[in-house]
Amino acid sequence: MSTTSQPFGLRPSYSPSGSTRPTAYSILTGYAVTILQNQPVKIGTNGTIQAAAIGDRFIGTFQGVEFLNSDGRQTISNKWTASTAGTEIVAYVTLDPTIVYDIQANGSIAVTNIGAQADFTTVGAGSTTTGLSAMMIDTATLTDSGNAQVRIIGLSPAPDNAFGDSFTIVQVQVSEHQNVADRAAY
Repeated sequence: MSTTSQPFGLRPSYSPSGSTRPTAYSILTGYAVTILQNQPVKIGTNGTIQAAAIGDRFIGTFQGVEFLNSDGRQTISNKWTASTAGTEIVAYVTLDPTIVYDIQANGSIAVTNIGAQADFTTVGAGSTTTGLSAMMIDTATLTDSGNAQVRIIGLSPAPDNAFGDSFTIVQVQVSEHQNVADRAAY
């Protein structure tokens, strides 16, 4: 049973198209917000990747970055550290709106919640040591009648994981994708 809170962010699981390959984007040098792997990101008004906030439409999840640091050395990381200066910055982001993600909830999710939508808990939560996001689905935001950031489509096929567990791990799709019209809960 998922009785322990061990969040891992919005982790890509699979895509009906067969590929969860990240797409290359850019981050502004000196961007002042840390972005962790499996954290939702959006395309900002300047065309670069930015961290998405709770309730924001977003494009996918951050999967890593490579850039030349201020010493001219190639740097590859699964996180973007706030205010990093660099050139030739390439951020890798999941883009396909049909990708299915695994995510842990901050409470119990029932089988009757399939089709419901929810927003996230603190988006910037996570470890700067491992570079992994620790955001979760916020069960207090579950809705069957409105729009939220992700739609629950099923249970994650993991050992000791079941609907009704204290910290259920579910599969979701983005319901407020920047490139697709909102999809209502069902």
